[in-house]
This record gives sequence, C-alpha cells and structure tokens, in this order.
Amino acid sequence: MPGLEATRWCSFRSYARIRQITREPKLVTVNETQTDKLKKRERSRDFFCFVQDAFRVFARQSSIILGSAWAFAGAVLVILVWLLTGPTFHFSDTWQLIINTATTVITFLMVFLIQNTQNRDAKAMHLKLDEIIRALKDARNELVDLEDLSDEELKKLDEQFRRLRKRAEHDGTRTRKVRSAESR
Repeated sequence: MPGLEATRWCSFRSYARIRQITREPKLVTVNETQTDKLKKRERSRDFFCFVQDAFRVFARQSSIILGSAWAFAGAVLVILVWLLTGPTFHFSDTWQLIINTATTVITFLMVFLIQNTQNRDAKAMHLKLDEIIRALKDARNELVDLEDLSDEELKKLDEQFRRLRKRAEHDGTRTRKVRSAESR
C-alpha cells in the first residue's frame, strides 16, 4: 500500500524532526542512477508529507472556524442578501444559478473537510479506547480491533453483550427483591 508506506514515512520524518535525529553517512557504493532514483523518491515523499500535513492543519482550522455560530450567522446573512437581491434581478435564472452553484461547490468541498476531521476523531477515539482496554486487567483484548470485524461478527458480539446485559439486569432485580424482603 503506497499510501500507508508514505504515511509511515511521514510519521518517521516527524519523529526524526522532533528528536533531531542525525544520520551518520554510510559508506556504500551506489551508481548514480540509483542515487538519482533515491533522491527523486525522497523529494516525492517530502512533497506528499507536506501536502498531507498542510491538509490536516487546514482541515482542523476550517472545522473550528466553519463549525462556529459565526459561520452559521454568515451563511444566513449571505442567504438573506441573496433573497433581498431577488427583486432587483427579477428572480431570474442567473440569480438562482448563483446560489445553486455556490452552495454546490461549498458542499462538495465541505464533504472532504468533514470526512477528514471525522476520520481523525474516530482514530483518536479508537486509540484511547484501545489503551483503556489494554490497561484493564480483566478486559477482553479481542475487543481492541472491533472495527476490522465483519458485520456478522459484530452482530454476534452485539448479541453476546445483550445477553450479558439481560443477565446483569436479572441479577440486579433479583438482588433488589431479596434486599427489600430482608429489610421488612
């Protein structure tokens, strides 16, 4: 998977930058064509890392700004201005086309921003839950990678948890009845 390999490389490069790892030069004899290929590959990886990091920062900042009440108020203001200009343009097809095109383009771009932030948030949540599962002594470690299970396996696991919940509820109501009878 080239994308995964590039992601790992970007992570390593970030780690190397943070730790300021310096590499000692290795004495290896390589012909010039191999050296050129390696340099091109590193440049393309550097570009990929740059684009990936830039998009991540842009998506994060955009989600913060565009998810605010001010952004909503601005969108409502744009719609009101558009509506108020309707009589001036005699509610023409061009007048309608302007708002249709603008909303379509904005919606199209927002899909990618929202998907990116949701993927990052979901990944962060999975990692946090995985850490909790691993930290708990009696937790089932098989639950760490649930997102990789098939729909059928998830359905079976859901049924297991429903049975456990019913059993716990049954035990809880039985315990309450016994306690209330004992207190009388």
